[in-house]
Amino acid sequence: MSLPKPPSSEVDPFAGLRVATRARIGLGRAGDALPTEALLDFQAAHARARDAVHGVVDFARIAEQLQPLPSLLLRSRAPDRTSYLRRPDWGRRLHADDLPLLTAQRGDYDLALVVADGLSAAAVNAHAAPFIVELLRRIPNWKLAPVVLAQQARVALGDEVAQTLGARLVVVLIGERPGLSIADSLGIYLTWEPHLGRADSERNCISNIHGDGLSYTQAADTLSWLMSEARARHLTGIELKVDAAAALAHAGEQATPLPSLVRHPTPKQKAPGS
Repeated sequence: MSLPKPPSSEVDPFAGLRVATRARIGLGRAGDALPTEALLDFQAAHARARDAVHGVVDFARIAEQLQPLPSLLLRSRAPDRTSYLRRPDWGRRLHADDLPLLTAQRGDYDLALVVADGLSAAAVNAHAAPFIVELLRRIPNWKLAPVVLAQQARVALGDEVAQTLGARLVVVLIGERPGLSIADSLGIYLTWEPHLGRADSERNCISNIHGDGLSYTQAADTLSWLMSEARARHLTGIELKVDAAAALAHAGEQATPLPSLVRHPTPKQKAPGS
């Protein structure tokens, strides 16, 4: 015998909204507390966020994935994770012992790519290498500096790296601060004529690159357009706004295969309402 349907007052009014957001809404109550399932889910999400912040990026694997591109493993002035979290300024400057490694590679480069651990090792491990592969399809004629893999690094570290290498543009890929919905989100920062002392307002940012957010293809299309505009107009930051239609047209003109690089899958994208 089938059970009777609950009265309309017991129907979950939030059910239709949950398919459109990862936010925790309408969790309900068990007495004066959260239901057990919702509480355990929250605790698990908090644990994933902490693991992302305190995790370690496998830079050796990333370097292997990017071959045959040359790469350099460098450090910031933060000697360990605790110092990095307590002293953000240390993460913005290169370790003095590593400067000669960059100086030896100085040249006339269009672009320096910096992969920084930031605040989510999970994001960098999952997305940095495959995103770079996708980006390089769109910039086949750009002269690239060796890829810098930076430990205990903040965004501004890229300014010193690119200035030392002699690059006109720097792109910093960095793990974004994890939340309680997403712990593996990658961010990208673009800066024209990078040098020590650049302000955040002089950068362009593309964020939320992960399996439930911006795809590698979308992010690479936007970034390659911004890079071309930055090179043509000699600026980045608040004076450079994204033109979505122009970026899409530019992407179609620039994309080219890279048979020498390992292919990586694009993050699975959820269809609206799935």
